[in-house]
Amino acid sequence: MTVSTVAEKIALELLVSDGSSAIWQLHLVAATAYRDGYTRAADALLEIADAAERELAGRGGYSTIEIAK
Repeated sequence: MTVSTVAEKIALELLVSDGSSAIWQLHLVAATAYRDGYTRAADALLEIADAAERELAGRGGYSTIEIAK
């Protein structure tokens, strides 16, 4: 994947540091942000989560980042 957007760059960094669990955490934080009225922040977090999911899907569901840990 060519990293081209801010969301994709952040997603890749989170996958490197936290593995695929970062995706779940992003969804949880986005839900909290949405509930608390921070809809734009929630949308940004979901965009990052989606980018991370695309990255994993592009690797056939396996992250070489996680295997290297």
